[in-house]
Amino acid sequence: MQRCIELAMSGFGYTAPNPMVGCVIVYEDKIIGEGYHIACGQPHAEVNAIKSVKDHSLLPHSTLYVSLEPCCHHGKTPPCTDLIIEKGIKNVVVGMKDPFPEVSGKGIDKLKRNGINVIVEMMEDECAELNKRFITYHTKKRPYIVLKWAQTADGFIDTDKDLTKTSRPNWITSPNLKMLVHKWRHQEQSILVGTKTAMADNPKLNVREWVGENPLRLVIDQHLELPLNLSIFDNSIPTIVFNEKIDKQEGNNIFIKINFSEKIEYQIMEELYKRKIQSVIIEGGRVVLQTFIESNLWDEARVFHGNQYFGKGTKAPEISSDDIYKYNIGNEKVSYLINKA
Repeated sequence: MQRCIELAMSGFGYTAPNPMVGCVIVYEDKIIGEGYHIACGQPHAEVNAIKSVKDHSLLPHSTLYVSLEPCCHHGKTPPCTDLIIEKGIKNVVVGMKDPFPEVSGKGIDKLKRNGINVIVEMMEDECAELNKRFITYHTKKRPYIVLKWAQTADGFIDTDKDLTKTSRPNWITSPNLKMLVHKWRHQEQSILVGTKTAMADNPKLNVREWVGENPLRLVIDQHLELPLNLSIFDNSIPTIVFNEKIDKQEGNNIFIKINFSEKIEYQIMEELYKRKIQSVIIEGGRVVLQTFIESNLWDEARVFHGNQYFGKGTKAPEISSDDIYKYNIGNEKVSYLINKA
């Protein structure tokens, strides 16, 4: 099962809205086939693993390990349960049940009804961690929410800026960490910033230092104050602008009206859920980050700790968690906070 998880990780950033899944086929304690779900719309892990087996006469005497319950419905690909049954595989070990309502226990039941011995919940916690975005989307009916910011040694995320004109961001961490940030962007389906961050930093919010898909760009602009010559309006990537005035689309720029007298964070998550967006990384600014923190509407936070001192400026968000771990990247530190509430 550990190998299944390792294989599944190879699809990170490419399978959404499908889950990441790995599959291994074992005959007499030896792996004779393995595969993973490479990308949405392509064959599932079980199909790729079975296809990789050179001698299919061994399959009825083998055990199939898979990190997530095999599907039993017709989507973009045929049901994996049907293929497992067709190949005469008699033993299947499943990491965890699929929370997707179309599957959710039905795949396991179908295998059992066809005389297959099924073992469930093998390394379940590790398999759940693998697909925490997929699980959150289907169980909590919202995207998985990642908060991210960098703060100085004296607790600031930015200096004071003149918001009447755009300027370059003040880098708190070294350029070496840019690649990691862009990798994180590629791994999430959307990215959110507020009006001040968009105006002050003029960010592109894309993936440039890593290979992969760009996330859907999201910006909160209540009064539609942001000039259309900003990078986020360059039409290169679909961009949603949450505002209080209009609902319309101009090219790749989509303006969605929400009620700013109500909690906007829940409205934004509801819209993303409707659009089948399973994850969002929130990169600022402080007001936006703190809004999600105070609503306890977040799943994890990633905080870079730089060595600079600003003395004054915009204070870093205030957040706490009993589940936190830290590590170093060169001379800089990264904190991971997990929200288990």
